[in-house]
Amino acid sequence: MKKKVSAKEAKSAKRKVVYQIRVALDGSEPEVWRRILMPEECTFWELHVAIQDAMGWLDCHLHEFELSTETGERVRIGLPDAEIDDDVLPGWKVAVTTHLSRPGDQVSYLYDFGDDWRHTVLLEGAFLADAKVKYPVCIGGAMACPPEDSGGVFGYEQMREAVADPDHPDHEEMTEWLGENLEDGKAFDPVKFTPGKVKFTDAAKRLKLAIAK
Repeated sequence: MKKKVSAKEAKSAKRKVVYQIRVALDGSEPEVWRRILMPEECTFWELHVAIQDAMGWLDCHLHEFELSTETGERVRIGLPDAEIDDDVLPGWKVAVTTHLSRPGDQVSYLYDFGDDWRHTVLLEGAFLADAKVKYPVCIGGAMACPPEDSGGVFGYEQMREAVADPDHPDHEEMTEWLGENLEDGKAFDPVKFTPGKVKFTDAAKRLKLAIAK
């Protein structure tokens, strides 16, 4: 069993510390969720990449972390767009510990401003890292990630119902759509998820590609 440590113990620990973070897709039923362990020193960009990989998203749309400070200030963290000239802070310059430091702290993570996939990101606790483990790592979760561009939580639910029912008026259309948009669309299983099969990509390389666009 992992040794759980307090925030004070975490700072003074000689070994590195990892944060246990739960990510849940708001409004999903049954709930689509993941539990990941992140290095304490990670940035919001690195957390974004880990969420994408653990959930199963393809990172082909914009994203943004949103939160409110104790003074009521609204903070947005993501990938700034110079053309829009908004107030989004660059995720790679903001440490996760700036806003997630105590168990129970949470932020909102929005992916794809069209489909509006909103997630609740909750810090569950801090643990001493295992020197033999490369972080991040996914240690739990349930339900498959919805396909990209499937219309948000409501649209995805309609798609699931249509695909599951051969007599549904949209069954053929939705089944065809899955086949065209997913490599294994015809075998898509909405309840299948295996934490051990999650592979995390290099956040630094992903950042170079994102900035180069």
